[in-house]
Amino acid sequence: QVQLVESGGGLVQAGDSLRLSCAASGRTPFSTYSMGWLRQAPGKEREFVAGLSWSGGSTYYADSVKGRFTIFRDNAKNTVYLQMNSLQPEDTAVYYCAARRPGLFATTAVGGYNYWGQGTQVTVSS
Repeated sequence: QVQLVESGGGLVQAGDSLRLSCAASGRTPFSTYSMGWLRQAPGKEREFVAGLSWSGGSTYYADSVKGRFTIFRDNAKNTVYLQMNSLQPEDTAVYYCAARRPGLFATTAVGGYNYWGQGTQVTVSS
């Protein structure tokens, strides 16, 4: 099992950037986990934002964030990041870091993630 702790959320203005971090801990090597970032806005269902396979070779993005958000990982630091540029008010949500069971490839399906962090709030004002 892996424990995930997000950080880096906050209140920003439209057009600003933020970088979210997710620190992982546990016995299984972090490099075996495919990771994802998902978000949930008030009154809406949780949705996929970005995913990165354990091999680091494949990334996936929701259409709404393509070209603005980048997911990447540093296995030496057991950390996955979400760089968010050109933030818009519609990006306002609680952002969750999530992991799949070891060895599985990343997925865009919210239900495909097995381990979740507690979430970090991102608020973008217009």
